[in-house]
Amino acid sequence: MMRKIILLAGGLLFSVSTQAQILDIIKSTVKDKTGIDLNAPIKTTTGASTSTTTSPNTSTGASPINLESLTSTQISSGLKEALSLGVNEGVKKLGVTDGFLKNEAVKILMPEKLRKIDTTLRAVGLGSLADQGVKLLNRAAEDAVTEAAPIFTKAITSMTITDAKNILLGNDNAATNYLQSKTQSQLFTAFQPKVKASLGKVGADKVWSNLISKYNTFTGQSVTTDLNEYVTTEAINGVFKMVAQKENGIRNTPAMRTTSILQKVFGAQDGK
Repeated sequence: MMRKIILLAGGLLFSVSTQAQILDIIKSTVKDKTGIDLNAPIKTTTGASTSTTTSPNTSTGASPINLESLTSTQISSGLKEALSLGVNEGVKKLGVTDGFLKNEAVKILMPEKLRKIDTTLRAVGLGSLADQGVKLLNRAAEDAVTEAAPIFTKAITSMTITDAKNILLGNDNAATNYLQSKTQSQLFTAFQPKVKASLGKVGADKVWSNLISKYNTFTGQSVTTDLNEYVTTEAINGVFKMVAQKENGIRNTPAMRTTSILQKVFGAQDGK
């Protein structure tokens, strides 16, 4: 048995040795004929290919923007452009039939102090009158808001943005909140005459006068409300909600940054 093992091992060694000799002969022949040394280490291009595949991503991708390289004027311009875009797009969406009425985020409801009128009228079978009253409030806002864009734009362009960097790095509607805090009063003053005209244009003033009169007759009360002030406030707030949505989109969706200043300024707040 031991002899067989020795003979088998010897055969294997001979076989391996023979294969090695044959391989050496092949390598020598290749070198003589082609000049290629098969014993030399093969240089792989993995590193090069890796660099060429990753390089395009580096070169074509957006380069990180250093916030410190932006001036306050540049940041202010970017914020104002985002706000202006939000106003123009928002007004387009709101200034059409059902722009307010069918948008639950901005729909103008019965004034809070008059909610009891709604309940009472429905209880006595006058629910359609209450519905008509709410509908016309929204129609007035839809009509008036078509003239809101230049009023808002003027407020935006004339606004001095202090601490622009912190606004840029703030929450998703920080610029909209800043605009609202700085311009709400002047917007109300400029916009209120437009709303008053629209209330008369769509007949909301007459319907509400009738609605309140009927309520007072049924209840023996004397309820009054300033619809002009109410609708003006609600319409302005509706525009601000649309502006906030646009600002949120620009902050979080690079594809919505359609100008170089928006790309530069809001690109600097990515990954804040």
